[in-house]
Amino acid sequence: MQNKKQRVFIIAGEVSGDVLGGRIMAQMSNAEFIGIGGENMQRAGLKSIFPMADLSVMGIVEVLGHAKTLTRRIKQTVNAIIEQKPDVVVSVDAPGFAKSVIKQIRKHPDGKKLIEQGLRFHHVVAPQVWAWRSGRAKKYAQIFDKLYAFFDFEVPYFTKYGLDTVAVGHPIADGLVGQYKVQKSQSEKIITLVPGSRIGEVKRLMPIMRDVVERLYRNGYMGYKFVIPTVETTENFVRQQIKHWKVKPILVPAADRYDLYAKTYIAIVASGTVSAELAMLHVPTIVVYKMNPITTWIGRQIIRVQWVSLVNILLKRAVFPEFLGGAANAENVLNAVQQLTIPAKREKMIRELKSADDLWRRDDGGAAKLIAQGIQGK
Repeated sequence: MQNKKQRVFIIAGEVSGDVLGGRIMAQMSNAEFIGIGGENMQRAGLKSIFPMADLSVMGIVEVLGHAKTLTRRIKQTVNAIIEQKPDVVVSVDAPGFAKSVIKQIRKHPDGKKLIEQGLRFHHVVAPQVWAWRSGRAKKYAQIFDKLYAFFDFEVPYFTKYGLDTVAVGHPIADGLVGQYKVQKSQSEKIITLVPGSRIGEVKRLMPIMRDVVERLYRNGYMGYKFVIPTVETTENFVRQQIKHWKVKPILVPAADRYDLYAKTYIAIVASGTVSAELAMLHVPTIVVYKMNPITTWIGRQIIRVQWVSLVNILLKRAVFPEFLGGAANAENVLNAVQQLTIPAKREKMIRELKSADDLWRRDDGGAAKLIAQGIQGK
């Protein structure tokens, strides 16, 4: 019985979760996997029951527009879990979807039987309750059996409600902070553009990035090389869009993004995991983000933090310039790019990014390994 493989139903809803999910799976040799994931988790052995892209939605209005598909996929996932009878369900981010699935399982007669037989629910990535909607911590404790947070300061928000919570460090830092060789070319200045991994955000940010690129070119910055790392959820759309750009960026696969970042002079990126990756690699970066106007207005009413970039939040100051909502326009981004061509200002930003190195990681095995051990009950 001890050699029996653990059956793991694992769920990821977007590229960053897929990358982390693949790393966690790679640490679990005595397990078999089914669930929802992208190319990274599938390479690690996952049989995905439907395309991960169906879950790559963010924003209140955006989710409502996608409601029919999400409802169908929730039902399909619930049925698959009940049919497959896993030992543990692991959700990597994608909290809204995961919570909907688990609530239905807890109410389902067959789901209740599985729980009585030992089924447990683990969630990776603690919600930022310190930033907005602190009441979510209590709700998480009612839904999940174990939570993996990235930072020590997050743990007490959940343990006070009885949720087993462990801090594992930021998983991306395992392979980046202090371990990735960064080489900036003196002859070639690369501006990396990352419009996001969700189709909605890409549609909103691509026009801004196109305007910035073309205005830089018109203003005489002809020595710059523009590059976009693509992800499977949006690659086709991005490829079609740049056909209409006067100055065409080079596309590279997401798998090669760290090599690209290591050579990047300035990055212009959507708010999200990519800004943390670039902070760890000490790349001067400008963060932009636009959402549906209704979603943006609601967010402003409830969010309690001054910044959206994690490095700014950790250091409690604006290291990366952020342009959100109406401020996310070509004029502001262009001005920020010009500022980052000034050596003293570049060097100051890089020094500040280096000062955050010890805040990202832990020295007791790495996040993916610690999460895998927790799933396996070690």
